[in-house]
This record gives sequence, structure tokens and C-alpha cells, in this order.
Amino acid sequence: MPNNIPPVTANDPASAFQRLLTVLDTLRTQCPWDKKQTMETLRHLTIEETYELSDAILEGDLDEVKKELGDVMMHLVFYARIASETNDFTIIDVLNSVCDKLISRHPHIYGDVEVQDENDVKRNWEQLKLKEGNKSVLSGVPASLPSLVKASRIQEKARGVGFDWDNKEQVWEKVEEELQEFKDEYNVSDDATIDIEKAEAEFGDLLFSLINYARFININPENALEKTNKKFIKRFQYLESKAKENGKSLNDMTLSEMDIYWNEAKSLK
Repeated sequence: MPNNIPPVTANDPASAFQRLLTVLDTLRTQCPWDKKQTMETLRHLTIEETYELSDAILEGDLDEVKKELGDVMMHLVFYARIASETNDFTIIDVLNSVCDKLISRHPHIYGDVEVQDENDVKRNWEQLKLKEGNKSVLSGVPASLPSLVKASRIQEKARGVGFDWDNKEQVWEKVEEELQEFKDEYNVSDDATIDIEKAEAEFGDLLFSLINYARFININPENALEKTNKKFIKRFQYLESKAKENGKSLNDMTLSEMDIYWNEAKSLK
């Protein structure tokens, strides 16, 4: 083993983290690829790693979760390493900053504020963010978030300052109201008369209300939809596989024929 490889230190988080810092410093100064990277070139790779971590979590694959956490951690250290080269900040600044923020936003732990439950914690969190200079409760929602996740975060943040429905029954009434408005806008006898822009707006309202209802019954809409995506993919691939086994092409099969294999796939776990 080459002498410049940092040794593994068991049961010592600080040493393990220092090992990562040492490896990144070495790669940054000696590897042609790592030397060329900027925050901008790393950005899309970080997004990809985050989605891979999300997939591993939904699959319940803890070995893969461990691996993807390492990849994400490496990226975070890499950003700090790049910033240190221009004297903007270091990994020490990053870690101390997040610790200071967590201490400040948990006065019920590090101060004398009393809370009854997690909802009180969330309300305090949003109020503290406003005191820290945020112009709006919603300013903390990243503009580039996927729309489904963004809708959920918007609703959670509005709830944090008391702007919310009283109960799930009210939210379901809103879902039914939005569904009817969408049907009224889209279900007309002559397709040529449909105003797609208005129908799209009503469909958006319907989705937003469904996401709101999911929040009220403690369902994560992003997780729910992704699990459905994975379920559909698994069943459709089973359909493709069975059709191929029988020398058939999906393009040449009727929907009734495909339904036979689809129902078989539904019966499998």
C-alpha cells in the first residue's frame, strides 16, 4: 500500500472526517479531473447524487444509503475546499455556521423557551428565520425545487405561521371543489372549445389541493408518487418480459391481451 494513503481509524468520527478532508485535499492538488472542478461543474453532479440517495432510501437499501451518503458528504467537502482557495470560507466555517444556526433555532433546547409539540417547534423556527432577515416565510423555498416538492414545502411553511385549514375534512372539500372546477373547465362537448390554459390552471389547483390533503394525513406526496412510479415500472417491465417470452410484441397486442400479464404482475409482491 502506498505510504500516502490515509489510514482508517475505527470508532472516531473526527478522524474519519479528517481522512476525507485529507483525501480531497490530495485529489484537488494532484488529480487532473478534480483540479478542474468548480462549484458550477459540481452542481449537477451533486443533484444527481442527492437523487441517488433518495432512491436508496425509498428502496430501503441501507448499504446503498451508506454509499450515497458518502458521495453527498464528499461533494459538500469539495465545495468548501474550492471556497477555501479564494479565502471565502472553509469547512470549519461551514460546520460552525450550521451549529450556530441549529443552536439559535432551538431555544427550547438551548434556551428558556417552552414548547408543547413539534408544531410549536416549526412555528418558532419560521418566526426566528424572519427575525434573522428573511423577507418572507416562503423565501426559504428554493425556486429550482421540483414542483411537487415545492408545493409541499410552501404549504408546510405557511402552516408554520398559522395559515392553514383547521381539519382534513375542510381540505377534502377543497379537493372536491377543485376537481369539479377542473371538470367544468375541461369536460365540454366540443374539444375545440376547451381553453387549455384555464384547464391547466384548474388542474394545477387540483394537484395543489391533493398535496395539501396528503400533508394533513401525514403522507409525503413525493414519496407516494415515486413509489407508484416504481410500482408501475416493475409491472410494465414484467409485461414486457412475459410478452417477449411468448414471442409477442407489445405493439401487436391488444389491450385485453396486455391486461392478462398486467394483472399477473399486480398479483406478485
